[in-house]
Amino acid sequence: MLVVPLMQQPSYLNFDPDHYAWKPDIDYRERPELYRVGRGEQGVLICEPYKSEIGQFWRFKTEAIAVESSEKIFALFNEYLAAGDFVGADMARKYLQMGYTRARRYANYKGGRKYDGQRDYALLERGTGDAEKAEAAKVFYAEWKAAEANEVYAAMKEDWKHARG
Repeated sequence: MLVVPLMQQPSYLNFDPDHYAWKPDIDYRERPELYRVGRGEQGVLICEPYKSEIGQFWRFKTEAIAVESSEKIFALFNEYLAAGDFVGADMARKYLQMGYTRARRYANYKGGRKYDGQRDYALLERGTGDAEKAEAAKVFYAEWKAAEANEVYAAMKEDWKHARG
């Protein structure tokens, strides 16, 4: 197995929950003003009750499973928008994005492992993953981009970031 040296360790090794904007003990439906959009998928596995509502449908093992999963999550995205629930819509968008990024990780790296913990977290060889996951990633990518392109969502996101960050 070829191991490529890594200049920087994975960020999760130095994770500091005290300085993380999202907290697991906050109900973000009751306290939406505490929610921050953040970058990418930040907070997706923490923010309740959305984590429980959306996460139960998040699957990417095969293309067929990804189609079912992403369609359900996209439907939730639209339900949240219709209810004026920006936090829910943003979390659904994050799950769609995470479906893409995680499926790509498994497509690129065998077992989804990017770093070798036994070798000071060196970057493992790319291109050893599962081709089926690449197809699942394409499915999630299309839904993620459709969510981001939604004009109502885009306006809500811009307003939210301006008002709250």
